[in-house]
Amino acid sequence: MTKKVFGKPKCLKENVFHYCAGCGHSIVHRLVAEVIDELDIRGITIGVPPAGCAVLAYNYFDIDMIEAQHGRGPAMATGIKRTLPDRVVFSYQGDGDLAAIGIAESFHAANRGENITVIFINNAVYGMTGGQMAPTTLLGQRTTTSPSGRDAVKEGYPIRISEILSSLPGTTFIERCTVNSPPNIIKAKKAIKKAFQYQIDGLGFSMIEVLSPCPTNWKMTPIAACKWIDEVMSKEFPLGIIKDIKSSDKGGKSHVG
Repeated sequence: MTKKVFGKPKCLKENVFHYCAGCGHSIVHRLVAEVIDELDIRGITIGVPPAGCAVLAYNYFDIDMIEAQHGRGPAMATGIKRTLPDRVVFSYQGDGDLAAIGIAESFHAANRGENITVIFINNAVYGMTGGQMAPTTLLGQRTTTSPSGRDAVKEGYPIRISEILSSLPGTTFIERCTVNSPPNIIKAKKAIKKAFQYQIDGLGFSMIEVLSPCPTNWKMTPIAACKWIDEVMSKEFPLGIIKDIKSSDKGGKSHVG
């Protein structure tokens, strides 16, 4: 008798992902869906997709989803959570959505300690609109709007959102992960599950940043994009726990794991 060891999460619909080959969004979607299934919170979970590559996330998650205006995910998630405090609410945002047009909403939701979870996809570019420079674009990285590479004098430095938000008293758990290899995918799932659990426990604002490969806009093969995360991107954005209020290390203060 054949034993089934792997299958599609109940929280994912049958629709085929529209994402580019090698993109990390589809992997993260699956991880979020698996976590929702395992925590048995499908009936009380509400997702808030943004403008950006994941704008069609409601076509894939088989849960309640409410579309937000560009950058306003944390504001909408705040309103939902305050109105329906028994729900588990998460926003799903890219770096342009969260760190550029939505930086105010992200910062203040975190500072207020809103009991929501943010899934933050960092691919260092504006993915959907053509690969323009984003707040997270690395120094020297070429994009359609920085063809010679990002220059600190002209465009400033890449913003480490997780480190900035970790300094706010309202944040409870922040971890930076990646999905460029099977071991890292497993770690990312554990981090997402922990962030959701912190919300369920009523502890406050949690966020998981995921370094996501973007082969199309990085002009790389999927394999090269995964290597680039290890060899270059993770040097600028170190992986690990940035803040965990339950951690005994440094009294639960911010730290890079």
